[in-house]
Amino acid sequence: MTNLVEASKKFVFDLFKAELNPSYLYHNYTHTARVFKSINEIIEHTDLTDKEVEILRLSALFHDTGYIKSRKNHEEESAAIASAFLSKNDVHPSIIDSVCNCILATKFSDVPTNKLDKIIRDADASHFGKDYFEEASEFLRKELEIQDVAYYTITEWLDENIKMLAEKHQFFTDYALKNWQKQKEQNLASLIKTKNKQKKRRKKEEMKAKYKAHYKNDSPERGIQTFYRVALRNHIKLSDIADTKANILLSVNAIIISLMISNLFSKLDSPSNSYLIIPTMIFVFFSIISMILSIIATRPNVTRGEFTKEDVENKNVNLTFFGNFHKMKLEEFEWAIDELLQDKNYVYGSLTKDLYFLGKVLNRKYRILRITYTIFMLGFIISVIAFGIAFKVTEFN
Repeated sequence: MTNLVEASKKFVFDLFKAELNPSYLYHNYTHTARVFKSINEIIEHTDLTDKEVEILRLSALFHDTGYIKSRKNHEEESAAIASAFLSKNDVHPSIIDSVCNCILATKFSDVPTNKLDKIIRDADASHFGKDYFEEASEFLRKELEIQDVAYYTITEWLDENIKMLAEKHQFFTDYALKNWQKQKEQNLASLIKTKNKQKKRRKKEEMKAKYKAHYKNDSPERGIQTFYRVALRNHIKLSDIADTKANILLSVNAIIISLMISNLFSKLDSPSNSYLIIPTMIFVFFSIISMILSIIATRPNVTRGEFTKEDVENKNVNLTFFGNFHKMKLEEFEWAIDELLQDKNYVYGSLTKDLYFLGKVLNRKYRILRITYTIFMLGFIISVIAFGIAFKVTEFN
């Protein structure tokens, strides 16, 4: 390798290092080094003169230096940079012209016409026939995106690459056709395979979305399930509220009776406090009635807990309520559940029964609670009035 080529390599490296925008993820020194390596591969297997070898190596080094100034017309800029450097190093004008012509031949829109142009074009596009094609391609996509030149989705870029390898690009030299074409075809096959996978995945997702939308719109199952879920949840919540209200009454009345026994009953033995006996008895009576009704409202009612096979076969047993199976053996219960789940109407029928009987229980609880709160309220009022009358009568006496 000549001293001129070595000096050019150092010059290009320093130039990229100092002046190239870091947003050039593809068109940088790494790409230049790969093109330089590829052109040496072709040179080693091609009959060329020393002058032609030097021209090709210099062209490979300088062919993308124009990117330090502009993406547009970078070939012309690269040729100008190469011409200035080579002139400064007293290179013969014929070599400079040949280097500039090779650099301009890297324009993809032009068809190479001579041997040197074909070699530089194949070296510049050698990544199409290399195993690092996918990496280089992705760097180019991101470079275009970062610099706001063009934005491609992964699918769009895949289509562009397939079109490029299958339709637009071709190798021109014998070496490239023998050694890089096979890898290029493998890269194309990999792209097509990825495209087919994406197409199958997209089709599968579309079918899934279609069936999901059809199921959601045309089938009442979802609405039915939501109805039962919401209705049963509301019934259970109302039952908890009723139990809480009953417990409040129990606690309040228990406290009232405890306070009366500890503080008031001990004073009734005295003849001077005899006027308090009737009001106290009225208060205690209503408190006890309120406690009894609260207990009745929350008292559980457990059924027989058994069923027969005939009950299941005739759909006469509600398996969603524990009171209908708590005495059954596990094997019998599992068999009954299997029978239940095989019949959708039986499932919905059981849920309907469960909902109905929960409603009946709630009706009983709230009816008793209403009576209990009414008695407690009346008892409290009557007791206060009784105490007031008793105090007044005592004052007159």
